[in-house]
Amino acid sequence: MSNTSPAQTAADNLETKKLSFSTKLAYGAGDLGPAITANVLVFFLLYFFTNVAGLAAGTASNILLIGKVWDAINDPIVGVLSDRTSHPWGRRYPWMVYGAIPFGIFFFLQWIVPSKDPTILFWYYVAIGILFNTAYTAVNLPYTALTPELTQDYNERTSLNSFRFSFSIGGSILSLIIAQIIFAIVKDDTQKYLILGALCAVISVLPLYWCFLGTRKHVLSQLQENPVEDNSTSLPVGEQVRIAFNNRPFLYVIGIYLCSWLGVQLTASILPYFVIDWMKLPPATFTQTAIAVQGTALAMLSVWSKVSERYGKKAVYFMGMSLWIIAQAGLFFLQPGQVVQMYLLAVMAGVGVSTAYLIPWSMIPDVIELDELQTGERREGIFYSFMVLLQKIGLALGLWLVGQALERAGFLATIQGQAAPVQPESALFAIRVAIGPLPTIALIAGMILTYFYPISREVHAEILLKLREKKQKLSNL
Repeated sequence: MSNTSPAQTAADNLETKKLSFSTKLAYGAGDLGPAITANVLVFFLLYFFTNVAGLAAGTASNILLIGKVWDAINDPIVGVLSDRTSHPWGRRYPWMVYGAIPFGIFFFLQWIVPSKDPTILFWYYVAIGILFNTAYTAVNLPYTALTPELTQDYNERTSLNSFRFSFSIGGSILSLIIAQIIFAIVKDDTQKYLILGALCAVISVLPLYWCFLGTRKHVLSQLQENPVEDNSTSLPVGEQVRIAFNNRPFLYVIGIYLCSWLGVQLTASILPYFVIDWMKLPPATFTQTAIAVQGTALAMLSVWSKVSERYGKKAVYFMGMSLWIIAQAGLFFLQPGQVVQMYLLAVMAGVGVSTAYLIPWSMIPDVIELDELQTGERREGIFYSFMVLLQKIGLALGLWLVGQALERAGFLATIQGQAAPVQPESALFAIRVAIGPLPTIALIAGMILTYFYPISREVHAEILLKLREKKQKLSNL
């Protein structure tokens, strides 16, 4: 006897077009550039500010806070504007195409050290950070909002996101490999980061055009079969926000994503200090440790995608998070010399990190369709933008608190042209707390929110069925 619900069966009968391999590949490529730049920034920028540019940890964290807060503010602006964009290419593509070049240029400019004056450096990095984060949002937010425009199929969305995050994690790994090669060849610290910024900028821009050229035909054909009218122009932004935040499953997805990525980004930002200052290992070991995490996450994406088809998204998240929490907590107890144990924990963490990439982004299109059923409107941009907005605000505050804690704990910045100082015990303890207990707490909170997330496979099937019935009634009027 089949356990398939009537709603699921009906939804399967109304199944949308399957995406071709080339379309999925092109879509995935769109996340390569944002992943490379985001990965390099989260792993190296704080360290670059303190150990190359010579800024105090508190000053460096203030720069990151300002950039991330602006990054969060511009998300809903770009989200609403992209929803309202009318162009022969569609709503999303003009932003990606025209924003790609500025995106690469402003990323590169972040790795220049124009002065030794801390005041000049502060305002330079603040200005460039604001410009880069604007360009980043202009290309990345419309890209992420393409998912529901490509397919309405529950499992296809998970598959599509596995392609996306294969490129995302692959880009992260590529950036770390490039960094390791450059750091091994180039001895001057300033030149190292300048070359890294230039190479990553070029590599990051080109795949955005691949995504545009490889997916536009499918998106346009989908829109012809299922026209999407943006009615949000008739509502003030504040009213749209109110409606979005009245969508209870959306609040859960935001919380899950925030907790997961807070764990990822806090760990990535503090990892170079942990490996170099606490574990007493050479800088090359830091990139190898990061590759161990990202490589495992990449390998597990296809595995988790298949497991999700059988057991659902929530079950996959619980499985991955359980291992990740054990690994993250274990980092606090690592002692110098325990290199094998460090790599083992990195691999365990990578198993969970892959679910942080895959699951929340697979949930958000389901939430958008629930909103369409309830309101009769499609607001991909506003939902995606507020999901990313809150994640960035949380991340900005988290990184700022870490930077402030390091400074208060007596962390010593490197003076330009001099060797890195030996850190006091208080700073080393702050580094261990930032890489162990803090991310662990965030991950546990994410698991609790996932437990209460209400949209299962069966619920989503019912949403799709009701949505199609509603559209058919409207078309018959």
